[in-house]
Amino acid sequence: MRNISAKQILAYALVGFFIIGAIGNILAPKTIADEYARWGYPDWFHFVTGSLELTSAVLMARQATRTIGSLLAACIMASAIMTVIFHGEYTHAIAPAVVLGCVALSVYLHRK
Repeated sequence: MRNISAKQILAYALVGFFIIGAIGNILAPKTIADEYARWGYPDWFHFVTGSLELTSAVLMARQATRTIGSLLAACIMASAIMTVIFHGEYTHAIAPAVVLGCVALSVYLHRK
């Protein structure tokens, strides 16, 4: 059996998180579409977010591109944090802040 390290588990958990997030944003059920509208984003912006999340997941899946994918993922999470804080939805900043911390930890663990 192949040994899988904790840093690999974290990296692939983040890949999974961003794939699920991408699917949710690209399909944009009513609850997600309503949030984007409430925050003042255009109707099509969920496609941009979903595409960026999917891109970050694909990049993070490979060791060679993990750092650039992680930087993109960090930008996405920072943007999410800024959006909800700007709109006074402070408790909604917790989840993206945790994910941002996990991305930072993953980058730290995979440094050369």
